[in-house]
Amino acid sequence: MAAQCVTKVELTIACTNLLDKDVGSKSDPLCVLLQNTSGQQWYEVDRTERVKNSLNPKFSKKFLIDYYFELVQKLKFGIYDIDNKTYDLSDDDFLGELECTLGQIVSSRTLTKPLVLKNGKPAGRGSITITAEEVKDNRVVVLELEARKLDNKDFFGKSDPYLEFHKQTGDGNWVMVHRTEVIKNNLNPVWRPFKISLNSLCYSDMDKSIKVECYDYDGDGSHDLIGSFQTTLSKLKEASRSSPVEFECINEKKRQKKKNYKNSGIVSVKHCEIIVECTFLDYIMGGCQLNFTVGIDFTGSNGDPRSPDSLHYLSPNGVNEYLTAIWSVGMVVQDYDTDKMFPAFGFGAQIPPSFQVSHEFPINFNPSNPFCNGIQGIVDAYRACLPQVKLYGPTNFSPIINHVARFAAAATQQQTASQYFILLIITDGVITDLDQTRTAIVNASKLPMSIIIVGVGGADFDAMEFLDGDDGVLRSSSGEPAVRDIVQFVPFRKFQNSPKEALAQCVLAEVPQQVVNYFSTYKLLPPKNPAAK
Repeated sequence: MAAQCVTKVELTIACTNLLDKDVGSKSDPLCVLLQNTSGQQWYEVDRTERVKNSLNPKFSKKFLIDYYFELVQKLKFGIYDIDNKTYDLSDDDFLGELECTLGQIVSSRTLTKPLVLKNGKPAGRGSITITAEEVKDNRVVVLELEARKLDNKDFFGKSDPYLEFHKQTGDGNWVMVHRTEVIKNNLNPVWRPFKISLNSLCYSDMDKSIKVECYDYDGDGSHDLIGSFQTTLSKLKEASRSSPVEFECINEKKRQKKKNYKNSGIVSVKHCEIIVECTFLDYIMGGCQLNFTVGIDFTGSNGDPRSPDSLHYLSPNGVNEYLTAIWSVGMVVQDYDTDKMFPAFGFGAQIPPSFQVSHEFPINFNPSNPFCNGIQGIVDAYRACLPQVKLYGPTNFSPIINHVARFAAAATQQQTASQYFILLIITDGVITDLDQTRTAIVNASKLPMSIIIVGVGGADFDAMEFLDGDDGVLRSSSGEPAVRDIVQFVPFRKFQNSPKEALAQCVLAEVPQQVVNYFSTYKLLPPKNPAAK
């Protein structure tokens, strides 16, 4: 599956206290950016200009790089002292480097780190500062339109009008950028307000022509043109509720045929406003933390962990499908959590000392502090926990979903987009508490959280597909609909022959949009609001 490019990021580089390799003058540094695709292969993305005689250079050339939330994008910044005209850097003095991920840079917004030599030792007192900025025009146009006295195109009943908006490309062609809903049987329609990005509507140019066409909808696809007009955003912006901007809808064919033709109706723009919408990176760079929690299925259907055919069996190299899923998703998410302390819970096992069944136990057996230190900490706690519990049942999801939801609900008190919760549940099969889980998800859909379910093993996962509301709205047992789709389900086996990044790409691809949808719906701004610049 191809990764969705979320956005482009511009990186600005500055260094301080570089090593001085030149006799009689200072180093002439340049910064080269390398990217790691997978494994140990690094390739050059770009390089800055050379700054003469400076141990504290600020490079003016910026690096432009595609940002993908769902990938770990490894970068290396190398600083070289350039003393010749060759492009090859191997004959230039190496002043130090920094290896990091793009996720670390954007979550810090400004990242300052010491430079190191090839042997990992400090490059003197040299340091590098990388500042990230999203390249975007995040202005959006909000429009409200209505029409009156439209021509009637239907013999039985009245026209079913809708509007289409077109922008003009550089070569003079018109491209449709928005279509309103159809208003049935009405010559005086009022369309719902809609939003469209400024770039989509008119390439962000206030004076670029916009063509609006009004059609009568026909079920067989032969829609009839009622009329059209052209305008610009400058003109649309004059609209207000007390004095709308009005346009005559003209049908050229009709005008040429009829002598006393006036128009085919009036389209009225009641409201036109340009607003700035926060993007995913606005939230991340503005201080929003992504909190990552793991829920692990310890039910009996996994099989005895000591048996090689158990899903919990640790192979000789210490891995299984559960651990692979934790590593894959955790490695991406950890860059967005400053303290890197992750709560991890198990469900469906009898746990010591009394061996009561629990559907929400910390895998480090410390209820007052269920946090594991980093992704490695989750892995270590899992390995230590396995021999101490008895796999049992049933498979109940709702306790862990409700547990994370309590923290997400507490975060809503803060009135800013400061925290968002991601719950990863790894399971081998069919849910027992389906009704309670549906209700828990519907409640959680009103909170800053997303749920990722990874199905391991070869069970029938139909019930999981049903929780992932992609093909319809999930409803609670009482019929209440989820306000947004927050569940992403994937079967692990689908990815067992894919590169290790593929699972995380698939399950995390929807998270940026889920974060933006939640915070924009509740009109919450980032704690440090970069969009307000």
